[in-house]
Amino acid sequence: MTHISSSNPIPVSPALAENNPPASLPPGGGESRGRLLWVCALAVMLGLLAGPVAKLLLMLIDLFTQLFFFARLSFAPATPVDHGLGGWVIAVPVLGGLVIGLMARWGAKAIRGHGIPEAMEQVLTNESRIPARITFWKPLSSAISIGSGGPFGAEGPIIATGGALGSLLGQLLHISASERKILLAAGAAAGMAAVFSAPVSAVLLAVELLLFEFRGRSMVPVALAAVTATGVRYVLLGTGAVFSMAAIAPAVPSALAMYAALGLLMGVLSVAVTRILYWIEDGFERLPVHWMWWPALGGLAVGLAGYVEPRVLGVGYELIQSILNVKLAVGTLAFLCLMKFLAWSIALGSGTSGGTLAPLFIIGGALGACLGLLISEALPGWGVDPGLAALVGMAAMFAGASRAFLTSVVFAIEVTHQPNALLPLLAGCAMAYLLSTLCMRTTIMTEKITRRGVMVPAEYDADPLAQITVEQVYSRSPVSLSRAQSLARVRAWLLEDSVQSHHQGFPVTDETGHLRGVLTRRDLMALEIGGDTPVGDLIRRAPLVVTPEHTLREAADHMVRYDVGRLVVVSGDRPDQLIGMLTRSDILKARRRRLEEGDRRPGGLMKAR
Repeated sequence: MTHISSSNPIPVSPALAENNPPASLPPGGGESRGRLLWVCALAVMLGLLAGPVAKLLLMLIDLFTQLFFFARLSFAPATPVDHGLGGWVIAVPVLGGLVIGLMARWGAKAIRGHGIPEAMEQVLTNESRIPARITFWKPLSSAISIGSGGPFGAEGPIIATGGALGSLLGQLLHISASERKILLAAGAAAGMAAVFSAPVSAVLLAVELLLFEFRGRSMVPVALAAVTATGVRYVLLGTGAVFSMAAIAPAVPSALAMYAALGLLMGVLSVAVTRILYWIEDGFERLPVHWMWWPALGGLAVGLAGYVEPRVLGVGYELIQSILNVKLAVGTLAFLCLMKFLAWSIALGSGTSGGTLAPLFIIGGALGACLGLLISEALPGWGVDPGLAALVGMAAMFAGASRAFLTSVVFAIEVTHQPNALLPLLAGCAMAYLLSTLCMRTTIMTEKITRRGVMVPAEYDADPLAQITVEQVYSRSPVSLSRAQSLARVRAWLLEDSVQSHHQGFPVTDETGHLRGVLTRRDLMALEIGGDTPVGDLIRRAPLVVTPEHTLREAADHMVRYDVGRLVVVSGDRPDQLIGMLTRSDILKARRRRLEEGDRRPGGLMKAR
């Protein structure tokens, strides 16, 4: 350690001593554990709320279905398929679209769309702050949209509502943006778990689409919220499979290959579905009418499709059940797939309020069942199960469109209670994901916000800075100053000693060698300060320090938090004992190692091949 000493020590005044408070270390783990417990408790609270909220949303959908299609005020379960309106059914979705347009214009514009992209945007750009009014307007608008025949599922709105509820709770409690993001994801996962009794896939959905990280302190609260919401669902709706189907036998190799090929086809179709959806949305943007009227125009397309095929109206969970159990003929499945796609894509492109999960399941499931039936009849020895083909088609379509790969696989198993479907689902969803990644830069969830300039993380890597300690990179020969030195002496030394010209910060110690602060070159060369001033009098705040045991991530966060470019390295058991310095350039050098590892070219053997 290089130390510039003074031949005439200057006594330290009481005021100077007061200007040297204890050194500031990065936050320790104790506080983080306490905060984690608090966030977990809040997540459990969200899980308890999600069950009743999901039940209330389903009841609202039934209420508006009864009102729009049967002119009854009742919460009894109802489906638009059984209506007796004849040609008047075309007007019902138009009326619902008019109501949605008015609600979006005079209530909250954010109710437009299926909710997940909007939640992603708030996470990425607005510190996970969703306006409180969305907690009310989103479920109400979705219930009206679906109840008037909108071809959407309830999962998108309840995920958006749960996320808004979590964000609102975080805003009321004034917690950090990171904790608020966790609560938003916990609320969304709780909502999905409450609707589908699928806690594991709900956690995975939160990780893949909302958290944008894979860390235990984020996933544990989300998992607790999902588990709690599922427990509430068990009490309210029972523990059975959401979509029950006949038992599936393990797939033989030939069938497994066919399911992989089916996934590849679904990947192509998922790209086409996404591009057509946004092409329709762009078409509505070019219409010479105010966007408030677009949902009514979309409702006209829904009404016409519903007049031709009533089963495309509404949530469609009964239709998914029929598809998985192969109760429909090939021609019927193909026609249903086409009509559902037209009604859903035009309605969603018009900016109405609704979800994407159930429609994608119906489209993918119907196509999968069609191909499964055709292959099983043409090649009976291949062992293809049409019901399993429908399930693979459902999951692969969602995996390709959303790139929520793990969510798609686990969700299909959780809602059907069919563990033997795991291998076919893995094969099909992997192929759909691969094809989608190769052909499309964005997804059905991210295209809208990407157009607004919001960059969405697509891959999650371990932070290399969290894997390197300060011990590995810090400078062990810092140049320090004595607090009793005169400013004139230090200035002269800086000007005449070219060896030290590259240093921008200098730790300051007292007569006993204990750390008292850090001064920058700018502090020392300030013209308004006289040369007789001891350098110790220039210290204005506690020294910012790290220990060799801290990670570079903790050190970098400490630098950013206090807007500094260097930290003093001190002994772990003696926070006032100077042992080195850590600068931004030291951290960048460590980061360069990771880049060099990724940039390495294949060796001679690989080149020969």
